[in-house]
Amino acid sequence: MNYGFFDILLLAGSLGIFIYGMKIMSEGLQKAAGESLRKVLKGMTANRFSGIFTGFFTTAVIQSSSATTVMVVSFVNAGLLTLRESMGVIMGANIGTTITAWLIAIFGFKVMIYEVAIIAVGVAFPFLFSKKSSYRHIAEFFMGFGILFIGLNLLKDSVPDINSNAQILEFITRLTQMGFGSILLFILIGTVLTIVVQSSTASMAITLVLLYKGWIDFPIAAAMVMGENIGTTVTANIAALAGNIHAKRAARFHSIFNILGIFWMVLTLNYFLAGIDFMITQFLPGHISVFQNSEIGRENATVGLALFHTGFNVLNTLLLFAFIPFFEKLVIKMQSPKSEDDEIVKLQFLSTGMMQIPELALAEAKKELQFFGKVIEKMSFSFNALVFENPQNAEAIIQKIKKREQLTDDLEIALVNYLTKVSESDLSQESSQSIPSMLSMANDLERIADIYYQMTKNYERMTASKIKYPVDVMHDLKELLELVYEAIKLMRSNMEKEKKEISMKQVFEVEERINTTRRQLRKSHFKRLEKNIYDAQAGVIFLDYVTRAERIGDHLVNVNEALVGIK
Repeated sequence: MNYGFFDILLLAGSLGIFIYGMKIMSEGLQKAAGESLRKVLKGMTANRFSGIFTGFFTTAVIQSSSATTVMVVSFVNAGLLTLRESMGVIMGANIGTTITAWLIAIFGFKVMIYEVAIIAVGVAFPFLFSKKSSYRHIAEFFMGFGILFIGLNLLKDSVPDINSNAQILEFITRLTQMGFGSILLFILIGTVLTIVVQSSTASMAITLVLLYKGWIDFPIAAAMVMGENIGTTVTANIAALAGNIHAKRAARFHSIFNILGIFWMVLTLNYFLAGIDFMITQFLPGHISVFQNSEIGRENATVGLALFHTGFNVLNTLLLFAFIPFFEKLVIKMQSPKSEDDEIVKLQFLSTGMMQIPELALAEAKKELQFFGKVIEKMSFSFNALVFENPQNAEAIIQKIKKREQLTDDLEIALVNYLTKVSESDLSQESSQSIPSMLSMANDLERIADIYYQMTKNYERMTASKIKYPVDVMHDLKELLELVYEAIKLMRSNMEKEKKEISMKQVFEVEERINTTRRQLRKSHFKRLEKNIYDAQAGVIFLDYVTRAERIGDHLVNVNEALVGIK
C-alpha cells in the first residue's frame, strides 16, 4: 500500500480548497443577487408550485439544500410559512442542489477546466478592489468558481490510483460485491459522509471523484448519492431541535420525503440506471456505456451520476407532490403537541444556517420586523378598546398588553443580536446600509410598546382612583388615539412595501394631524382645569395620555424614515 499519512493530509487539504471555493462562489452569488433573492422569497407563500420554484432558485444560488431547508424551518418556526407551504420549498430545494453536480460533472471531468479556473482567478482578482460593489461581487463569484475547480483538480490528483493499492482494491471489491447488501451499505456510507462534511455538494464531489478514479462503479455511486439525500436532512432536523412544534414537523417532512424517495428508487434502481445508460450512450460522443471500466466510460459515468441525481429528485417530487396534504396530516400526527402552548406559533430566531446566508438572513429579519409592527398594532387596538369600550374583561386585556410589551423587549434584544452577527458577514453595500435602519426601527418599535405599557398603567391608576371623564373629553382623547392607530396601520403597510413605493408625504400628513390634535387637546385641557371640570390628578393622567400619544407619532415617523433610508 503506497498511501500514507502525508497523502491523507493532501486529500484533506484538497477537499478544504474545494469547499472554500464553493463558499466564496456562493457568497458572491448571494451578494450579486441579494435583492432578487428577497423578491423571490415574497412569492414563497403564494402556492405549492411557487414554493417549489422558490426552493429550486434559492438552492441553485446559495449552493446548499441544507441551508435552504434550515431557512425554511426557521420561517415555519417564526410563523412566516405554514407547514404545507414549506413542503413545496423543501421539494424544490432537493432539485436545486443537483445544479452543482452538473457543473462538477461537466466542467470537472468532461471538460478539463483547470487552466480556465486559474485564468478565472487571475482575471477576477483585480476587480476585488473595485469601488463598484457589483463588480466585486461578480469577481468573488469567479474567484470562487476558479478555486472550486482548482480544488476539484487537486482532489482528483490526491485520490490514489486504485491499481497501485492492492490492499485497498481488495477491500473495496469485497464491499461492492455483496449485491443488494452493497447498495444498502453505500447508502449508509453516503449518509455518514454528508453528515461529516456538512455539505451534500462536497460529498457529491467526493463521490464523483471516486467514480472517476474507478474506486466505485456506477450503481455504488448512485447508492452513495441516495445516502447523501438522507444525510442532508440531518442539518434541518438539528436546527428544528431549538424550534417549536411547527419547525419540527417541517424537518420531519424533509426526512420522510427523502427516505420515501430512496425506498422506491432502491426497488427500481436497476431499471432506472439502465435508462440513464441508454440516454448516455445515445447522446454523448463515443457512445460508451457508464458501466464500462475505461477512461471514457468513467467520464460518461460522472455525467450519468449527475443525470441520476436530477432525475431522481425531479421524479420524486412529481410522484409525491400530490400527497402533500397526506404528509401534512402524517407529520402532525407524528409530532403531536404535548400541551396547547405547543401549537402557538412563537417568533424565535434560528441563526443556524441563516448566518451562512446573510442576504437571506436580512430578508428574515425584515419579516420579523413586520411581525414586530403587528404586535404594536395589536397593543394599540387593545389599549383603545380598554379605554373607550369599558370592557368586562379589562384585566385580561391589561395582562395581554403587558405580555406583548415583554415580547417586544425580547424581540428587540433578539433582533439586535441577530443583526449584529449578520453585520459581521461579508454583505453587499446595500445590505450593509440596511442594518442600521433595521436596528433603528427595532428601537423605535420597542419604545412605542413601552409607551403603551405606561399608558396602561395610567389606566389602572385612573380606574383605581375611580376617575371619570366627561363625554366630550373622552371623545377628544379617542380622536387622538384613533389617529395614532391610523398612523400605526400606515407604518405596517409601508413595512410591506419597497422603498420607492413608500409615500413620506402621507406619513407627514398623518403626523401633522396628530400634532394639531394634540395642541388642541392641550388648550382644551387647561380650560377645563380652570373651570374645575376635573381635578388635578385626572388632569395629569389626561395630559400624560396626550403627550405619550404624540411621542408615539414621532417614533412612527422615525420607523417610516428608516424604511426609506432617511434615518
